[in-house]
Amino acid sequence: MSFTVAIDGPAAAGKGTISTAVAQYFGFAHLDTGLLYRAVGAKVLKGADALEAANALQPEDLTDPNLRTHAVAQAASQVAVKADVRDALIAFQRSFARRDGGAVLDGRDIGTVICPDAEAKLFVTASPARRAERRHAELLSRGEEISYDQVLADVVARDRRDSERATAPMIAAQDAQLIDTSDMSIDQAVAAAIRAVADARR
Repeated sequence: MSFTVAIDGPAAAGKGTISTAVAQYFGFAHLDTGLLYRAVGAKVLKGADALEAANALQPEDLTDPNLRTHAVAQAASQVAVKADVRDALIAFQRSFARRDGGAVLDGRDIGTVICPDAEAKLFVTASPARRAERRHAELLSRGEEISYDQVLADVVARDRRDSERATAPMIAAQDAQLIDTSDMSIDQAVAAAIRAVADARR
């Protein structure tokens, strides 16, 4: 039996952590769809054409440890505005979503475009300043040298690109439950998400 949980939201809002925890709690498979775009972005940084990279994407491409770098994140945001790239990755995501045993997908357009019929939809967000703090700390912990002001500027610019793009803009689905993690601990945010999914399964 399939059960799809769609979790959307901007960068560094906590949706990845929440999605992983929800999948573990319910025994569902988890797909961080952002990794698809990061993998394409990483290939583009090496000189590949974005559409060709998307069409040739392999599961092992998602395991590259360099996909979490700041440069790849920016490249991912830039290729994600390309309609043909998004189209090339839709089938992979939809197939994963309807697999037996349940699935959690997190991204920017899961509840609105990829899985509009998902049984549970969440939109996880936080203030730009709070998200920049989290991302800055994460990048510093990985040894990347970057200022908080630069990270904040990148967060704001990425939000604008994601929400204003012509194809699959980042917006909350009308039936999504909003979870604002600005003033929440990780445990509180995860608990709120688990409650929402449990309610949808009843």
